[in-house]
Amino acid sequence: MLQESNTIKDGIRAAHRRRRATLTPGQLEAAGAGLALHGEAWAGSVTGGRPATVCVYLGVGQEPPTLPLIAALYGSGHKVLLPVCEPGRELSWVFWAPEVGFSRSKYAPILEPDGPRCGPDVAGEAQALFIPATAVDLTGNRIGQGGGYYDKFLGHLATAGKHIPLAAVIYDGELLPGGSIPAEEFDRPVPAVLLPSGLQRLDGGI
Repeated sequence: MLQESNTIKDGIRAAHRRRRATLTPGQLEAAGAGLALHGEAWAGSVTGGRPATVCVYLGVGQEPPTLPLIAALYGSGHKVLLPVCEPGRELSWVFWAPEVGFSRSKYAPILEPDGPRCGPDVAGEAQALFIPATAVDLTGNRIGQGGGYYDKFLGHLATAGKHIPLAAVIYDGELLPGGSIPAEEFDRPVPAVLLPSGLQRLDGGI
């Protein structure tokens, strides 16, 4: 059953990556602007319009471009935490500012912020969380990049009794009908998705 589930997920992930590879620079720029607009508005709604700590991530390549969102959140006065991949599929976090540089990760095909690293306890105090995905269905089942870092991080939050408002970031067209994505015991459903066209709440979620 697990092998069948992984095969389905791998197929969806591969199809969406092929579609993403066809996006033009103009489409990426428009997507980034939409994510920034709607993501900043959602973060403001869940933090009561007050500056807070927000966890995001840097989209690279043809992933949904999140740098405009990161900059918009920072410009609104939020403290922005970006992830760093550690051994054992763990995440540490670095506070971002415009002068922060990026380096290639040792463990994943991403860019990570340079600077002092914070543990999961700091991220656990965030008021909003944006996480990566390659697809999500309407019941909240999510396909990530395949590394399992965020499933483990969300598991830590659940064990600690932390219920941070969160949204998975995807392109329009990557929100699938309910039940399209098989869910395993270790998978963590998401309650909302951030699309370039806006934020959408889902039936499932944590």
